[in-house]
Amino acid sequence: MKYYALIVAGGSGNRMQSEVAKQFLRLSGKPVLMHTLEAFYACPLNPELLVVLNIHQHGYWEELCGLHHFHIPHQLIKGGTERFHSVKNGLKAIKGKGIVAIHDAVRPLVSPELIMRSFHVAEEKGNCIPGVKPTDSIRSILADGKTVALNRNELALIQTPQTFHIDQLRKAYQEPFRNDFTDDASVVQYAGMDIHMIEGDRDNLKLTYPEDMDIAALLIKKRGLFNKPEPANRPL
Repeated sequence: MKYYALIVAGGSGNRMQSEVAKQFLRLSGKPVLMHTLEAFYACPLNPELLVVLNIHQHGYWEELCGLHHFHIPHQLIKGGTERFHSVKNGLKAIKGKGIVAIHDAVRPLVSPELIMRSFHVAEEKGNCIPGVKPTDSIRSILADGKTVALNRNELALIQTPQTFHIDQLRKAYQEPFRNDFTDDASVVQYAGMDIHMIEGDRDNLKLTYPEDMDIAALLIKKRGLFNKPEPANRPL
């Protein structure tokens, strides 16, 4: 079976209060996106790596790769107007059948174990998304401003990678774009397919606000990922 990882790197720095796009911010000595690619490169299934990036950022990324001596093989794909269109562009670059994991570039702490589990479950069941149970109480805000308590045991916070048989994802992405397509699972579900969920990882946070960078740096230090050697079974 052929495996692919489609890393979507179209974020901006607005909520991060930075002029630099989030995927390029330096985290523990190197850009966030490099951490993310290293996590997928460490997966024993050897997924082919594709990065979907705004065309105007391709040159900057290549400069960063040179500056940091970053040599993990990956293909750059032109990003689209919305995340939906970026994923669609990435799918066009994949030929043939296989399993593809779609992952947010700004989730650099994803573990190779979660990546591996996602691939295996998707291969068996057609798709797989990770989720974690919320620990806070949750309320729904109604149109009139009132709020209603929700049962947090019936809810999940969805993460990436979201992993699919490529044929299933290609079929789903034939649908026209809708504003309520918040992730790949919502596109696939709208196309009439069931979604299978596995337990995610609370360390697999999405870097959104400035304090998230501090948390990520502490988690990386805790894991002992500094100067982690690249796997011997993957040629550069």
